[in-house]
Amino acid sequence: MSAEIKTLTVKLSDAEIERNAKKLHVRDLRDASHPALHFRFAKNRARGSWYLLSKRTWHRIGGFPDLSTKQIVAALPATRLRVAAGEGSTISKWVTTGELLDWYAERMARDRNLSDKRKKTGASAIKCHLMPRLGDLPLTVIDKAILDSQLMWPLQESISIDYVRSVFQLLALAFRQAFKLGLISSNPMAAIKFNDFSKAKVGIKPSRLRGVQLAGLLEQLAEVMETDRQDTMLALMMLCHGTRIGETRQARWSHISLAEREWFIPAEHTKTGVEHHLPLTAKVCELLVRYREAQYAKGYDGQFLFPSRNGKALSEGQASAVFTRLGKGEWTSHDLRKVARTGWADLGIDHLIGELLINHTMGHNVKVYIQSDVMGRKRDALEQWHAHLDEKGFNHIHGLTGVRLGDSGNALEATEHKACEAIQESTIGEVSKHAERASAWL
Repeated sequence: MSAEIKTLTVKLSDAEIERNAKKLHVRDLRDASHPALHFRFAKNRARGSWYLLSKRTWHRIGGFPDLSTKQIVAALPATRLRVAAGEGSTISKWVTTGELLDWYAERMARDRNLSDKRKKTGASAIKCHLMPRLGDLPLTVIDKAILDSQLMWPLQESISIDYVRSVFQLLALAFRQAFKLGLISSNPMAAIKFNDFSKAKVGIKPSRLRGVQLAGLLEQLAEVMETDRQDTMLALMMLCHGTRIGETRQARWSHISLAEREWFIPAEHTKTGVEHHLPLTAKVCELLVRYREAQYAKGYDGQFLFPSRNGKALSEGQASAVFTRLGKGEWTSHDLRKVARTGWADLGIDHLIGELLINHTMGHNVKVYIQSDVMGRKRDALEQWHAHLDEKGFNHIHGLTGVRLGDSGNALEATEHKACEAIQESTIGEVSKHAERASAWL
């Protein structure tokens, strides 16, 4: 008689399911406390499905053991409401928002397309803001009112509106990705926008360096050049080209071609994930030749323009420390990038060329229309910019004459194009082993 039993009424639990998995004649389990909730064994008796019986219709909720009995029972009231409203019955294997955030944090950490900086920023936002405020909340209660009271309004009291928006965008992205992959049955944030919570406009921070300050800045850099050449060169390369600190600090000598007068920045070093090509003017070539020879004189013939003591490129923290020393709290590395972009606009350089130089993301339609001599136009733009910097004192840095080479006693002539002609091989890095006249600046 027992062999005819197909549905068994028990006190549902994970342990009870495992016990009854051995009874091959039992197909379904139900709980008298939750008469609409049913569990059905799969062919693989270690697995099964949860169902909600409503109006003689079986609605699948999810699978076991992905969803435990405890999770199913906790989500049952919200599931009943969704079924009654015709919104579906499937629920996520996650119960709390914290479980979703843990999943997304791990996903970000393993994403090779994200920069280390982006990963650290995202991990910090999840750990410091999202988890403490939303981690324990069930996914089923997330709505506009909860986000306003538990996250958005408290955050704006203590951090800038710019950062509040970035935290919100990260949360929205986590929910959107989970929904796309079918890990949650609905996205409660799909219709929620940032301006639902605040009408404050996210501001653009003005540059703390202005064109009228260039003369003083270059005078300062000329003085620092005498004591810390590497700090100065890092700042000058950013000022001359408008590059980001991450792109600049990781530069290698093999990326510098004096023969072609070009600086290549690989895609993995750029924020946009697209390789970047920058023209090198004769003035910058002069600086680079002297700088490389100074490195040789100190016994360094490695691959990096800006090496750290461990032989690798300067780390993000070490590069930031450079600008803490140089800026003294009055300006940052990003202000060099901003003053360069503003300077190009003031000189009348075409907006598109300025955007290409600064390496901002360009739309597909724009790329279609830039098949002409873009490199030549970028070179003309930087020639104008560096000539303008000369008027502010840049010429006193790159145009030094009578700077002797300690071993040879010969002066390094820094006339137009001569530095670039001094090394005809494709890159400085390729001839580093053959440089015999390396010596210190005097």
